[in-house]
Amino acid sequence: MDAHLGPPGGGSSDYGSDLSPEEEEALIELLSQVPVQAEAASSFQLDDIEDNKSPRGAVLPHRLTRERWDEVLYTTGAILETEQKGTTALEIGGDKSRAQVVESSESRSARQPSVLAESRDTPEPERPDLRSPLERFRTKPKKALSVTDLVSPSWCELQYWYVLTKHGRKRRTPAMRQGSAVHKTLEDQVHRTVPIDIRTKEDAWGLRIWNVIQGLKTLRETGMTRELEIWGLVDGQVVNGVVDELSYVCPDKDLEEETTLRTTNGKETTSADQPTISDFFMSPNGQGGVLKTLRSMRKKTDKIYLTDVKTRSVKTIPKGASFRPTLMQLMLYHLMLSDLVTGKVDPTVLFTRYELNTTAPFSDGFIAQIAALDKGYYDTPDSPSQPTCPPASDPTQDPMTLLLAHNSLTALWTLFLSELRLTFPSGAGSIGNILKVEYRDQTDGSITGLKAFLYDQDVISEYVEDEMRWWKGNREARGVEVEEAYKCRSCDFAEGCEWRINKVEEAIKAVREREAMKGRAKSVV
Repeated sequence: MDAHLGPPGGGSSDYGSDLSPEEEEALIELLSQVPVQAEAASSFQLDDIEDNKSPRGAVLPHRLTRERWDEVLYTTGAILETEQKGTTALEIGGDKSRAQVVESSESRSARQPSVLAESRDTPEPERPDLRSPLERFRTKPKKALSVTDLVSPSWCELQYWYVLTKHGRKRRTPAMRQGSAVHKTLEDQVHRTVPIDIRTKEDAWGLRIWNVIQGLKTLRETGMTRELEIWGLVDGQVVNGVVDELSYVCPDKDLEEETTLRTTNGKETTSADQPTISDFFMSPNGQGGVLKTLRSMRKKTDKIYLTDVKTRSVKTIPKGASFRPTLMQLMLYHLMLSDLVTGKVDPTVLFTRYELNTTAPFSDGFIAQIAALDKGYYDTPDSPSQPTCPPASDPTQDPMTLLLAHNSLTALWTLFLSELRLTFPSGAGSIGNILKVEYRDQTDGSITGLKAFLYDQDVISEYVEDEMRWWKGNREARGVEVEEAYKCRSCDFAEGCEWRINKVEEAIKAVREREAMKGRAKSVV
């Protein structure tokens, strides 16, 4: 087919097609098995860590010296052991990891017996399900919406539709598992997780709220916390997410100062792709230069900044359309956190969605376990050989006293709100508008790049509004824009994708019509 079509000719007319010759060539190329370059194959992978599951346990901040906290806050080197030391999780990485999860249609057919072959009667054709994606996949008793659900479609909405309809959720790949190992190591640097025996749904949600309260205290006392769960309401729907990191360190002071000055003259319009930390990792001193720069940014401010951590098998940083999912993810976190700290999230909607008894007291066993853990935290330092930084909270407010005084989800939510007010005294104004993405090596967790950009409420509000129209069934799922057709090369659903097939057919038709026009023009001459 490629030989018949050939590369499209010059000229700006498509004779019935809205595609340029260059766009037609890009689409037609999708029909061939072109080797995929590393950057093109690095499709967006957002591990859905926001599932409605009980937390692993209670989180307790580490009792570390100030010097040790500095190491945690500003380390840029490897955080995972190398494969030579026998870390099984590190034996998977790069393109090899992707190849391991690819399954051919022939193999799938051989593994899954055909229903038609087993049945003598010809089954009736399956009726199309006319329910909206929200009704089919995110309505009780199924899980509520997550940030993953709202952000993943920004890579390719049609791809996420195929994920939901064929698998129900994104399948975990070796690359995702490797990324989870990096995130877990980063989380363990800040606090340890101790298993808690949960007997009721109310205890499980009490633990989730309690962990967030502890995360907020850790943020105030140490200047940083990680893996903080947040909840919000988007278009009346409950949405939950997990912020990788919050700290008092501004990712780009120059950008923030420039923004402060420019906003006095009108709305800020700085592009998300503006190189705000250019040459950050080009220091002639290498790793030491990066560490020195990070420490120069350590001065505590009165604002809290959000960071998302991405793991990659390549050293490049995504740009343009490839960066869009991360852009929307961080801005959605900012929007949800702003709503939380300003009291816009109605807890009754949240608790009703999960069918929780908000006035039921927590079990005695749950309260006893939390109280025992906290006693161990204050009595046993993490590093006995070094002096520790004492907790800044009032020691009289021990967990037993707090839980007995807030012995239900409704009461515990009021404690959560009071912790939010302490942490964000200026409400949404306490949240910095400079958002940061931290890229880490998928193999050892070392930092490979940083990117900072401005929060834009108009952009995220418009995006969420449009995305909810699809979730509610008010419009069909859309494929990628023609200039983003490279995404199809790494898509598991490319072979049967309706958008791809239609676009290729459209390109073929346009090329044939143009060739026919050329032939007629030559005959006239």
